Amino acid sequence: MRLTIICCAVLAGCATMGTPPAGADTATAVLAEPGGREVGRAALMQEAEGVRVRIEVSGLAAGRYGAHLHRSGRCEGPSFESAGAHWNPTGAEHGFENPSGRHRGDLPNIVVGADRRGTLAFEIRGARLRGDAGMLDADGAALVVHAAADDYRTDPSGNSGARIACGVVG
Repeated sequence: MRLTIICCAVLAGCATMGTPPAGADTATAVLAEPGGREVGRAALMQEAEGVRVRIEVSGLAAGRYGAHLHRSGRCEGPSFESAGAHWNPTGAEHGFENPSGRHRGDLPNIVVGADRRGTLAFEIRGARLRGDAGMLDADGAALVVHAAADDYRTDPSGNSGARIACGVVG
């Protein structure tokens, strides 16, 4: 009985994930390949402890893909270098497994299944969408999907390869 109640509470929380409460501070991004084909969408929401990020991708080959928030809100193809480096307001090194900490823009890998779809949900603790050291400063931010999995260690980008999709966060 207790397990059933816990499962129902978790599922209810997941069901409301896509609908932010009225007045919530939110941002979105449409992820596109260099040619403009849409491959995903992202939603970001400010919460008390940080920023919740949810990414849904489709049409990518099965595999693992690095995903990062970048410091500039520009997505000029074909390489998306216009997005700049990772969002890193604390001046940390890259990677979840880095003993010195991690960039605030570091996200877990997106796992895409045989159905060519993948979802990532993650909370960036201590992050802010706006305001002091916020992600959405004067030049905005971008969400970038990379060609390979992030190794969570190698500075500056986890050996995650080329930038294959990008979306301006706004």
